[in-house]
Amino acid sequence: MTEQWPPAQIALTPGKRVLFLTKDLELIRRQLYEGLDLRMVDLGADDLLDDINTDVMTPAWVCFDHEPAIIAENAYAGLVHEGRRVFEPRALLDGGFEAIVSGHRKGTGSSRETAAQCERWSGIRIVIAASFAPIHERNNINLGQLMGDYGMLERLQSGESISLNEFTSEYDPVTRLIIENGGILPFAKSLREGDISLPELKTEPRPMTMVEKMITNKLLGQNGAARYVKPGDAVLSQVDGGYSHEFTTAQVHEFLKQEYGNDYSLPNPSKYAVFEDHLLYATGVPRFGRFTEKIQALRDMQRVFQQHTGVRDYSAEDGVSPGICHQVAREEFIDVGDFIQATDSHTCMGGATNALAYGVGSTEYANLLYNQFAFVQVPESIRFELTGNLDPGCTAKDVILHILWKYAAESETLDRSMEFGGPGLASLSMDERATLCNMATECSAKTGICEPDNLTVDWLMNRRSGLSEAEVRSAFVLPDEGAEYHGGVHTIDLAQIRPMVAHPGKPDEGIPSDPTNGAYIDEIGEVRIDIAYAGSCTAGKDDDFAYYAQVTEAALEAGLTIPEGVDCYIQFGSKTVKSLSEKNGWSEMFERAGVTLIDPGCGACIGAGPGISDVAEQITISAINRNYQGRSGPGKLYLASPLTVMVSAFVGKITAWHPDIFAQG
Repeated sequence: MTEQWPPAQIALTPGKRVLFLTKDLELIRRQLYEGLDLRMVDLGADDLLDDINTDVMTPAWVCFDHEPAIIAENAYAGLVHEGRRVFEPRALLDGGFEAIVSGHRKGTGSSRETAAQCERWSGIRIVIAASFAPIHERNNINLGQLMGDYGMLERLQSGESISLNEFTSEYDPVTRLIIENGGILPFAKSLREGDISLPELKTEPRPMTMVEKMITNKLLGQNGAARYVKPGDAVLSQVDGGYSHEFTTAQVHEFLKQEYGNDYSLPNPSKYAVFEDHLLYATGVPRFGRFTEKIQALRDMQRVFQQHTGVRDYSAEDGVSPGICHQVAREEFIDVGDFIQATDSHTCMGGATNALAYGVGSTEYANLLYNQFAFVQVPESIRFELTGNLDPGCTAKDVILHILWKYAAESETLDRSMEFGGPGLASLSMDERATLCNMATECSAKTGICEPDNLTVDWLMNRRSGLSEAEVRSAFVLPDEGAEYHGGVHTIDLAQIRPMVAHPGKPDEGIPSDPTNGAYIDEIGEVRIDIAYAGSCTAGKDDDFAYYAQVTEAALEAGLTIPEGVDCYIQFGSKTVKSLSEKNGWSEMFERAGVTLIDPGCGACIGAGPGISDVAEQITISAINRNYQGRSGPGKLYLASPLTVMVSAFVGKITAWHPDIFAQG
């Protein structure tokens, strides 16, 4: 291919290769190490790996490096077969590949742009898949990667040259411009210098969903005029705020220096923040001991960035973080109707407050900081109409695991805004709504948004000084009657939800560990556990701690403590949550029961703190959001609700909660 990227005509370079990520992992090894070359005409989608997550592409330890060229040396380090890496160091980099092929929902999981970078800096410029997770697709676009389908690859492998227009024709006009310019930063430069102009938005008046109305409210150049958008429209929007953390800030800073010079400055730094929350406990994890210097470098670079730019500082004090970024953000500054972007996929947790919030990659966030606009492609929507009330043994975690199993696994939520409403929503607290929105990213959705109500008003007014009820209500965003839901409107009777887990799958047999692997607890048989972990942004909130306390109190009354052979950890989501636990006497009660308490932070959820498994034979029951192979240690991990995790810790096996569980012996 030519030096200038992308060229007007796309063809495979003589001597370069195509790598197929097959379910038969030995076939991948043969391509990498024996020179085997496969052809698309001989394969189908069923032969290719689905749900390749970003933890597989760049595990946490790979992200301790912030330079893409170094990250590429360990591309796909998380793909493990029979206990050893499929991709040895530099395997992708030295393989001579320029195209890579996989199945459905490529790039699920976190927003880490390193996953796309590991391919780009290994020489991959063409990415083929049946479908892509939305943030990963966006990261590819922002890096100037071309994405195509199986038919296009067949033509390329037959020697045909394909026009760039075919790779971009299904995108909106602005996305086409981004790709044609080689990525988001070159696009922003061309836009700033007047070399390109944006198409005019011409959508006629129409009923809109919540996400459509929120985007409309933030359009640049609106000047008070009524505007309308529809799915597929490409617009530039203003953003109310954003944040990064020490896992991502170093890249943001470096990209800004590379693009705008060492002396760059930000126009509006007070809108943005940095958090120290992801790696506080990483150096205490034995397998990360050799990365101590790299971890410290990431922390130091975030401090340099904060001092250089003047963004708000949520650094740890005396080794204790203010909390997980998403939890603190909703506690302190995400308000009704806000538009928030941050460098973490669980940013969508902010949707519980009737806000538009989602994760972006480092390059896109760097553009947002400097150029003060977000590129938005209006997503389709899917609505979940909640009715009834949950069984006492269930929480919102069971609801979202049900949605993952029954809807996300069928790609019905893919790249859509998940809208939650209906009379049953009123029975869920704000923290429970945050659980639903938090795991929209596990559904490969664009975001999750809850309808606002009286609970929204009360929750915000208890946390915002000087805020009036009228101000909150005036910002409410509700869907219009007659709004179109391309993913359909689905009624979920909360009374029919049963206690669930997401099981760890069978990765060695091509069944990935994934949150969509749903199962009812009463149908999985006896599963003994070694570790119970309660925490993370999904399950470290006030109400989650109330659940942990409810179970622990019942266990102590029955004369039970955490049994020998089970390690139980509870980690606070923020300092505010920790204070509540101490005030209510919960912390003392947990410790009396044999629970290990951990200060606020991400920790075990990303494999960087107490609560991870040490050997493959260990089984963990966890309230976190992802059970990807290797993410929280080498063992097997089951996802479950706060209630299920806590009762399982006392019983020693996966068990659903009900009020008389301990009385039954």
